[in-house]
Amino acid sequence: MKSKPHQSEPRLVEPHAFRGRLEVLSLDSELLAQNPLGDPSQRDVAVWSPAESSNPLPLVLVLAGFTGRGQKYLDTHPWHPGLALRLDRAHANGEFPACRVAFPDCFTALGGSQYLDSSAVGKYQSHLFDEIVPFIEERWPCTPSARGVVGKSSGGFGALRLALARPGYFNAVGSLSGDCGFELAYGAELLSACRGLIPWGGDPERFLKAFHQRPDLSGDGHAVIDVLAMSACYAPNPKAPLGFDLPMDPHTGERQNPGWNRWLENDPLTMIEQDATGFAALKYLDLVAGTKDEFHLQFSLRRLCARLKELNISHQHTEFDGGHFGTDEELLGLTGRVAKALA
Repeated sequence: MKSKPHQSEPRLVEPHAFRGRLEVLSLDSELLAQNPLGDPSQRDVAVWSPAESSNPLPLVLVLAGFTGRGQKYLDTHPWHPGLALRLDRAHANGEFPACRVAFPDCFTALGGSQYLDSSAVGKYQSHLFDEIVPFIEERWPCTPSARGVVGKSSGGFGALRLALARPGYFNAVGSLSGDCGFELAYGAELLSACRGLIPWGGDPERFLKAFHQRPDLSGDGHAVIDVLAMSACYAPNPKAPLGFDLPMDPHTGERQNPGWNRWLENDPLTMIEQDATGFAALKYLDLVAGTKDEFHLQFSLRRLCARLKELNISHQHTEFDGGHFGTDEELLGLTGRVAKALA
């Protein structure tokens, strides 16, 4: 299936700010058309290329975290440059390898898609595999068998899941604080979501109606929308009132099935036990977390890396002195290492 470009000519993002080129094109996604959340099927795809970009180059996708989208990386603010401008400057200084870096938009009305196919959210994994990557490779010359994907938080989870979903499709993967070890990462979050639902009588539908009228992530608001979004991605159920099953009882916080079990089926710690072929097929796997991660992902990552070592799957494991937020430098370094591995 081929996507249809919304327009024939790319839009340049502040060309005077870049040594290379940051171009944005729109595509009309057939896979996202009539998605269950009513989100737009027309999506922008931004691609950064170095100035000397006529030859085929490796392609690296950067996946945004929950509540983010690709556009967040395009900021050219003089004091707070986004990832695109940061890597452009690093390349000009000889500190970032020649490649193409793409920033997809997979945002949804619930804050994100986890880059999965879900009957409650839409076919975002297929959108990446079958529309976005072919769309980019048709427009920009890319090196065959030199694809990489990196991401932070939910984007890091997405990078890991894409590697497992189609072994060999991507050759290098980088995950920065990617969701993993759901029992550790979401244990407290589930209870915070229950607390956040108290003003709504424990009713997620009432919460969502108010949230869509006035999105508010303060207090426990982020925990509630986070858990609802993850449930829609991990535990879709067309017969349920909202199209998905919750992993816990909103009144007691107790785990409930099949919702929680279906969450665990999507946990990289569970999936590696089922089939590690996707990780084993990678040329390069780079896993990073902060020692002060607020969601305890450093401990989940240690478990994942221990299992990778037992399976003799080559990988890089790095921890830095920091938390889950404010990690632009780490993401820039991770993206550069993945690009270098592809080159």
